[in-house]
Amino acid sequence: MNLSTTIGISASGMDAQAQRLRVVAENLANQDTTGSQPGADPYRRKTITFAEQVDNESGASTVGVQNIGQDMSDFNTRYDPSHPAADTRGYVKVSNVDSMTEMMDMREAERSYEANLNAMQSSRTMLSRTLDLLK
Repeated sequence: MNLSTTIGISASGMDAQAQRLRVVAENLANQDTTGSQPGADPYRRKTITFAEQVDNESGASTVGVQNIGQDMSDFNTRYDPSHPAADTRGYVKVSNVDSMTEMMDMREAERSYEANLNAMQSSRTMLSRTLDLLK
């Protein structure tokens, strides 16, 4: 495996984590949504899964997004009989997004992104030094 392949592997990891951060940001932006009418479902938390992918050109294993799905856990409810989406008992369905879970996912994605960035920078440094030696 050459150094440029290593850079490509790190780049695929950074791209996957960037997509994960976008999903987290969307979840956090919609955590307070409710349905628009009685019984309507609010925003459902999105999930992301990764899968190994093989780069046909280099034969290297990389990572990519396999699926962006939905968290099928139950919605929370809150008592607010004056809300337009309240049911007959006065409860409103609210999103199943938990801000603590999203913050943990965000920190994990951030750390993974940084690790891939450090690996890429190390590979670039080694490649640059190799080119300097060849001069």
